[in-house]
Amino acid sequence: MSEPIVNRESYFPSIEKKHGLPMTYWFDQIEKISDRKYAEQIAFLREEHGFSQVHANALVLYCRGSKSAQKFATVDEYFAQFDDEKVATAKRIFKVIVDELPSASLVVAWNKPMVKLQDQYIFALSIHTKHILLAPWGDGIIDKFKQRLLNYETNKKTFKVPVNWEVDAKLLQDLTAARVAQAHFA
Repeated sequence: MSEPIVNRESYFPSIEKKHGLPMTYWFDQIEKISDRKYAEQIAFLREEHGFSQVHANALVLYCRGSKSAQKFATVDEYFAQFDDEKVATAKRIFKVIVDELPSASLVVAWNKPMVKLQDQYIFALSIHTKHILLAPWGDGIIDKFKQRLLNYETNKKTFKVPVNWEVDAKLLQDLTAARVAQAHFA
C-alpha cells in the first residue's frame, strides 16, 4: 500500500497535463473567487473546468495556504491536541495491538495514528470529542466480528468506543489477528 501524497504541489504537473494550462492560470482563477466558501470553489473547478475532486481539493487548499496534506509528523503530535484521558485510552489500545506485533510500527498516515506491519496498515484510530473511532484495516473485518461488536456503534469499517473505554484486549488481539491473516506480507 502506498503512502498518501502529502505535498499538494505534487498534483500540479498532472493538473497542467490534464487541463492544458499552467498553474498560474489556475491560481488566477481561484484568486477571482477567493471570497467564496471552500465548497463553492471546489464546485467551480469541478463543474466549470472538469476537475476531479482530488485535483480541485489540492488546488483550493494550496491557494488557501495549506501546502501539505500532512498535519502531524508524529503520533505524539497527533495526541498533543487531546486531553490526558483520551490519550491514555488511545495509548492502551495501541499497546495491546503492538504487543501482539512486535515488529509493527506506530506511524501517522492520512493524519491519523496507525499500526503498520511491513507495507500493510493493520489498525487505525481517531480521537473525537465524545468517542474514539477504531478502524481495523482489512476487508470485512467489522462484519466478521459483528456479534462481538453488538455493544458498540459500528459502521462498515469502524466502531466507536468511549473515551474512557476499559480496553478489551482480547477483542483487539482477535481483530489484529484477523487483519494479519488476510494481509499479504512479502
